[in-house]
Amino acid sequence: MKILVLNCGSSSLKYQLINMENEEVIAKGNYERIGIDKSFVTHKVNGEKYVIENPAPTHKEALEFIIKQLTETDYAVISSLDEINAVGHRVVHGGEKFAKPVLVNDEVIEGIRECADLAPVHNPAAVMGIEACKNLMSDKPNVVVFDTGFHQTIPEERYLYPIPYHYYRSYKIRKYGFHGTSHSYVSKRVAEVMNKPLESLKTVVCHIGQGASICAVDGGKSVDTSMGLTPLGGIMMCARSGDLDPSIVTYLMKKENLSSDEMDKILNKESGLLGISGVSSDVRDVEAEATNGNEKAALSLKAYDLNIAQYIAKYGVSMGGIDTIVFTAGVGENQKNRRAGICKNLEFLGIKIDESKNEVRGEEAEISTPDSKIKVYVIPTNEELVIARETKSLISK
Repeated sequence: MKILVLNCGSSSLKYQLINMENEEVIAKGNYERIGIDKSFVTHKVNGEKYVIENPAPTHKEALEFIIKQLTETDYAVISSLDEINAVGHRVVHGGEKFAKPVLVNDEVIEGIRECADLAPVHNPAAVMGIEACKNLMSDKPNVVVFDTGFHQTIPEERYLYPIPYHYYRSYKIRKYGFHGTSHSYVSKRVAEVMNKPLESLKTVVCHIGQGASICAVDGGKSVDTSMGLTPLGGIMMCARSGDLDPSIVTYLMKKENLSSDEMDKILNKESGLLGISGVSSDVRDVEAEATNGNEKAALSLKAYDLNIAQYIAKYGVSMGGIDTIVFTAGVGENQKNRRAGICKNLEFLGIKIDESKNEVRGEEAEISTPDSKIKVYVIPTNEELVIARETKSLISK
């Protein structure tokens, strides 16, 4: 069985073709600048990378070109679309409507659209990808897997906000959480690496990339997570503010005469590490400036590490303890200084990091010392594989 996994952004389309017999990635890539001048795709197969410029006014043209790379080029990996059994789609927000992966039909598409207010960049793009598949591969089953689905096990007292309850009834304003496929994969994988039953572990998963969220996984279930109604909440991120005093928003809007869209841009694209450092939203750039004596860059990194550590400690309360902490995603998998900085703030819990083990980048590894009271790991995430597994499971039924 071969499954095509799609992850659509507003102007991008990431994809993987996976052979589910051995869970091997046959080909993968990323189409960028869709609907913009100079669209191009980076296509990877058999260890080779091909970068091809090709106009793509919409996701439909991008998908058509991707299919051509898979079937008609010198590096084709399948003879025809007949070899693809199904398509799995990542959808960021399912609201309360979708707690589990579902087969696509008109009602599902409409439900995804209804959640677009909560994920205005991501959900409309996902719909475009789904409709492109329905047009180009009408005989293939399409399955959607929701980032919010894994967090549906969070108890009510943890997902409700302390605002008038009628806003929850009317608008479903509550904590939803995101990166669910990543938190699910990593929490399961670390149990396998530790050779312990998933049900016995209290795990804090730190998905730290440009967007970042922390999740308390107790016995394989999400019981608390940092992102909230939208992917803006929670920890300080590379360019997103994370949690802050809500009066800051109204205060700045009055002082600067800002519209809601302008305020939203500040919080999502001009805050976090970028906002404090004034340097960049890329951790590597900020670290380089801090090394060169930039005090604001150094300050931003201290704030970043401390904020993440505080959330980790907080989730010890949510679970009544912590057995293991896992770092994943771009920063978590690759930036040893941030892992060390975060864990330095947690030494009071008996956490000790082995400096030599912490040199790892993008590979599975335990980075804590043998006598560390809480084990710390790096586990590369694999959201596409989770989506493929869920797709296979659903269509097999």
